[in-house]
Amino acid sequence: MKEYRKIHISIGSNLGDKLKNIEKAIELIHLRIAIIQSISSIYKTEAVGFTGNDFLNVCISIFSNDLPTDIMQSLLDIEKDLGRLRNNKNKFESREIDIDILLVEDLILNTSLLKVPHPKMHERKFVLTPLFEIDPKINHPITKASISDMLKNSNDASRINKTNDKIYNPKDKIKINQFKYIAIEGNIGAGKTSLAKKIAIDFNSKLILERFADNPFLPKFYKDPERYAFTLEMSFLSERYQQISEDLSQLNLFNELIVSDYDIHKSLIFSKVNLNQDEFSLYRKLFYDIYQQTLKPDLFVFLNQEIPRLKKNINNRGRDYENEITDEYLSKINSGYFEFFKSRPDMNFKIIDISNFDFVENRLDYLTILNSISN
Repeated sequence: MKEYRKIHISIGSNLGDKLKNIEKAIELIHLRIAIIQSISSIYKTEAVGFTGNDFLNVCISIFSNDLPTDIMQSLLDIEKDLGRLRNNKNKFESREIDIDILLVEDLILNTSLLKVPHPKMHERKFVLTPLFEIDPKINHPITKASISDMLKNSNDASRINKTNDKIYNPKDKIKINQFKYIAIEGNIGAGKTSLAKKIAIDFNSKLILERFADNPFLPKFYKDPERYAFTLEMSFLSERYQQISEDLSQLNLFNELIVSDYDIHKSLIFSKVNLNQDEFSLYRKLFYDIYQQTLKPDLFVFLNQEIPRLKKNINNRGRDYENEITDEYLSKINSGYFEFFKSRPDMNFKIIDISNFDFVENRLDYLTILNSISN
């Protein structure tokens, strides 16, 4: 998965229903680009560089792993949908909506479509003031000046006043934070890790990822399941218990959302498929001795995916030892999960069918999953 960056965006309007224009822009950014992390107060400012109506201005921040130029193109599309057509004459004029990328962390970029940091940001109080409000520790990537110093040294004498208007963040409709600990589960290749990472980024959560890559018995198991099944399952159980105990001991369980790409019950489900009856009976006893000592998630999300899509995802990630995984094995694992759900009515399960979803590439699919989790 590509690296996520924090992006700061300025939004302004001085034509029509200015507040409504900004609200619509924020809603469309949420739907098309990324979850809005923060929204500044709304500031009323004079038009700078031309004669026109006063502006309303805000700054917002998002996290995204899309290319900054792709994000800028999406923002231009939003401007167009809201009634603005940019001219190519480099002159200032009144507009229904004005959306600019100010910063992409410390990235320096100079293209015909996008320049970051924004070449005028250090000169404009209507940008610096709301930006300082939401992220006061920013430094300019080129000059290294702090945002507070940029404000002090700005020659912009235009009037700027904070208003009492409020803008609703669409993120607040997604009630993920009603939970303290969410475990994302699913068959091999369902997308557990990808979804857990996206949620952790978007909702400022603590992320726990399974350390499967460190298990030396996994490649051996796929080549000779009968010989290595018990060794593999015991090593996974030990590692999962140790990891959960270590990771959770370092967290503030009262104030932080935790998102994990596995639950320790995964060990029980896989072992029932992989072990013979005598081995499983012994394993099950050991599992419940350990299970009593672990923190339980208050929501268990299962991503239900079709076998052909699982195989495609497995092939795409290019782990040679997974070439041995058969459709029959994936089907048994799937059945194991559903048998487990039936046996544990006391647990809070949410089964989400993602057969027709691509939540990595399709934003609306991702938002649909978030809404399913939170509702």
